[in-house]
Amino acid sequence: MLFVLIPFYSISQKVYSVDYANQADIKVFEVQYENQCDLKVFKVDNPNQVDGNRGLWHFVDYANQSDLKVFFVQYQNQAGWREKSKQHLMY
Repeated sequence: MLFVLIPFYSISQKVYSVDYANQADIKVFEVQYENQCDLKVFKVDNPNQVDGNRGLWHFVDYANQSDLKVFFVQYQNQAGWREKSKQHLMY
């Protein structure tokens, strides 16, 4: 299953799911087990529940509301930054 995500502000984790990898600034691979991950993410229902860069993600309705586009890839070796100028948004 492929997804693209987009946070709104550089300190937030508001994301948007897109259809194509070329729309993303970063590609993300979802692992099956917690001990394989770099970031544990919890999906929150309301944007006011997002607090900094702590892995609380809120999925938004429109891509143009975000600063960073993220794409879930099918294979782990496909993950990584496509647009390195945006790396600071995830730190």
